[in-house]
Amino acid sequence: MSANANRFVVTLTSSHDNPDRATVAFVVANAALGSDRDTLVFLSVEGVRLAIHGEAGKIHEQGFAPLAELMQQFTENGGKILVCSPCFKKRALEESALIPGAVIAGGAKLVEFMAGGVSSVSY
Repeated sequence: MSANANRFVVTLTSSHDNPDRATVAFVVANAALGSDRDTLVFLSVEGVRLAIHGEAGKIHEQGFAPLAELMQQFTENGGKILVCSPCFKKRALEESALIPGAVIAGGAKLVEFMAGGVSSVSY
């Protein structure tokens, strides 16, 4: 089994515009971590807003843990969050307001993580 076979990527393009999608993305990301996968969440389009301190705290879908808790659990357990640099800049968001564990990165970092074949889902 290749090293990349143990990697998993969740791409998320939603935040407040689709809180259900945003929540489920982090439920799945946590499940991947729980299955001993090296897991990365790539936030793009509206999803980048979740990387700003306090934004995830505004989302709590019925039947799920609050999104802020899911995200914190994800990073505390070793999950990585990459934030699309052009998407972040387009929305004029402040890098100083990033949540712990979130890193601004270009698409090349995502491609590097996925090189060689990686399981992935998109929300």
